[in-house]
This record gives sequence, structure tokens and C-alpha cells, in this order.
Amino acid sequence: MRVKYLIIGAGPTGLGAADRLRELGQNDFAVLERNPHVGGLSASFTDTAGFTWDLGGHVVFSHFERFDRMLADLLGDEVLRHQRQAWIRMAQTWVPYPFQNNIRRLPPGLVWECVQGLLDVTGNGSNGKRPPAHFREWIDAAFGPGIARLFMLPYNFKVWAHPPESMSHRWIGERVSVVDVPRVLKNIILGQDDVSWGPNRTFTFPLFGGTGEIYRRLAARFADRVFLGRETVAVDPVKKTATTADGQDIGYERLLTTMPLDRFVLDVAGRMPDAVRDAAARLKHNGALIAGIGVAGHRPDPKCWMYFPEADCPFYRVTNFHNYSPKNTPDPDGMVPRHRALMTEVSFSEHKPEDQASHLDRAVAGLTASSLLDPGETSRVVSTWEARLDYAYPIPCLERDAALAVIQPVLEAMDVFSRGRFGGFKYEVGNMDHSVMQGAQWADRMALGTPETVYRLD
Repeated sequence: MRVKYLIIGAGPTGLGAADRLRELGQNDFAVLERNPHVGGLSASFTDTAGFTWDLGGHVVFSHFERFDRMLADLLGDEVLRHQRQAWIRMAQTWVPYPFQNNIRRLPPGLVWECVQGLLDVTGNGSNGKRPPAHFREWIDAAFGPGIARLFMLPYNFKVWAHPPESMSHRWIGERVSVVDVPRVLKNIILGQDDVSWGPNRTFTFPLFGGTGEIYRRLAARFADRVFLGRETVAVDPVKKTATTADGQDIGYERLLTTMPLDRFVLDVAGRMPDAVRDAAARLKHNGALIAGIGVAGHRPDPKCWMYFPEADCPFYRVTNFHNYSPKNTPDPDGMVPRHRALMTEVSFSEHKPEDQASHLDRAVAGLTASSLLDPGETSRVVSTWEARLDYAYPIPCLERDAALAVIQPVLEAMDVFSRGRFGGFKYEVGNMDHSVMQGAQWADRMALGTPETVYRLD
């Protein structure tokens, strides 16, 4: 078998590339997917009790008109639109997201600790100061010791599972709300919540099938060219061949790989220079344990998702997945769920090991400790589901940009292009819309010669 364009991975990036090639009339392509399903990290699964679960708390929002059109074409009217309600659990209370704008909700002593820290960093000014050397220094300089101690440091370690001193701060952009001190003080004095910040303040979600439904429908447009259960185990970039686990050799002219970049270089691609292999070994990632807890009965709770910086629970985030769509639960009463679907996320790494064997029990205990399950309500848990992701977030570590600057030009000189959440290894352009657009813009570059703007090395 030989194709002009070979795509490794049927996640958002690979399918986005394939769909754009199809639109351009470039139909000489194939997509290889090692799993028996499409969607990658955006896949969804329905358990034996009838609950549908995502691989983490995905929401659909967009920076791109093309992505919006694609969703509208794929989902039509079978989509729900939500106003974000995100909260932080701390000090036995709930604080609206973003935390730094809503510290008024904390007990008075903690409010003052946060304000005092903000006044300290504001009073110090920034003239003549060197730029932050790493993420920890950025947190301290931007938020002061109070917010850093209470939220930013413990929460970020829970999420990233890497010390903030090992991370760059340059990925932040629209991901973190910086502090507007007069705005914070106004919220405290007037007793008002401030919840409008961020690109995901409104989001959409498929009515049926979870996030994965988007990619099942997308792949159906070119199903004859998507090969499931075909793991790529070797690539010879000189001969331009890829070998699958079942022994098939596939020739190509241009290769798009969306598998983790470090694994592609170190385990799959042959004949890589030592400098490229050394750079790939410097890339860092975390993993995640995802739990789905299905509970019989429903109680009103408008929250979409919640953050958990404290140590009384193992997870950093919980999603009220029944609020995304009642069809994520078994036997809903029209648009009202009869069950709750609580989805938890726990990160792990060599810096933050987690015991998978006790994961579900600890998740349920954490839900009780944080008031999401009432004491004794564990008897109404009717379903548990879990998934392990060995690659969850690409870490924006201090070495990342230099490593990518070594790896990517060498690959591209051999007509190998690595894109996507882990193919590109850039968290800041790793949302679903970014990932789909990375694939679509790669296809445009291959077929039309237009430049890529979402994924850039500079």
C-alpha cells in the first residue's frame, strides 16, 4: 500500500487533517489508528450501566470560524449550549472561578492574607526587575504569597504533577487570569462575584455520545480511509515507509504523526541524529487517572466543573457530567437526568506517583470529603468507570522550546510533520479547536502551500 499522505492517529488533529484533504480533493490519504475507536484523547465511552464518559473534562469552545462550521455541520441541532459555572472548593466553601477575582468568598482571615500579598507585589512595582525564571517565580510575582499558598501552588502541582520551578511561564496567555487589584478590591467591598473571564465562559456539548460523537461523525466522512487497530511501530523516514504491528508496510510521500513526539523519535522513527534523540528525551508530560462515578438520584447543582487545590481529595477537577447533557446518564426524564455523573481527574508523574489500585476508592472518599456526596450516599453509587492516560498534558517545561527547535526542523526536512496536543507538544495550542486546526492547516500547507499559523516554533 502506498499513499501520498499518511496520517498516524485518528484524534482531532489527524481527523482534522484528513477532512481538510478531503475538502481539497486530495483523497490519496490513509489514517492509521492503534485503538479500535477514533477520537484520541477526545474519545467517549458508555459503561455497562448506561453512563457516557469522556477522557477528562472536555468542553467545546472555539477560536476559529472553520472549527465552528465543522461542529455545526456535524452536530446540527443535536448540541447543547451552556454558560460556564466553574467553582473552587476551599476552606469548606465554594469560590467562583477565577479564584483570584473572587477571594471575597473566603473566610475573613484568608481574604486578608490574599489581599496583603497582592498589595505587597503591587507596591514592589516591576521597574528594573528581571523576567521570571520559571513558573514559580511568575506565580509569586503576579499573585503574592497569599494566593500562591492557598491556590496557585497547590492546584498547579495537582494538575501538572511537576514542580513549578521546572516549568516555563510563557505558555500562560489566556490560560490564567492575571490579577487586576482594583477589580479584586471592588468585588470584596461591593460583595459581588466576578465570573466572566476566559474563553470558555460559554461552551457547547453534543446532546448524544459525549465529546467523542464529534469525531465519530467526522471520521464517517472518509471511513474507508480510516484503519482502526493499526498501530504504527516503525517509520523509516529515508525510505518513507511506515510499518504496522501486523507487519504491513505503507509507503508515503508526506507523513503527519500525532503520536507523542518523544515516543515517535525515541521508539518509532529510525535513523534519528543523537541531538534529536537527546532533545526528545528532555520533553516532559504527566498522566491522568479518570474516574466516572454514577449515582442514582438527582439533586440540583448548576455547577459545570470544580477545582480542588486542597489535600482532602486526590483529584484536581470534578465535572458534573450530567449537566453537560442528560443523555450522558441512563434513562433521563426528557432533558432532566435521573442520575448524577461525577467525573474526577487525578494527575500522576515521577514527581507525584498515584496508586491506581486504590484510585476509585480514594475518588469516592474525596467526593464525600468535598461535599459532592452526602455521608452514606455511597450506597447509591450504581456505576464506577475508570481510564488511565499515560499522556494527559504536555508539560511546558523549561527545556521544551529548545527541544522542539532541534526536533521539528529535522523531521520536516524528511517530510515528517508532528502536530497535535502531543505531536506538537505545545499545551497552549492543545485545545480541541487548536488541534483540529493544526491538522487542517497542515493539509492546507501540503496541498496549497499556505503557512501554518496555529502551530509555530517561533
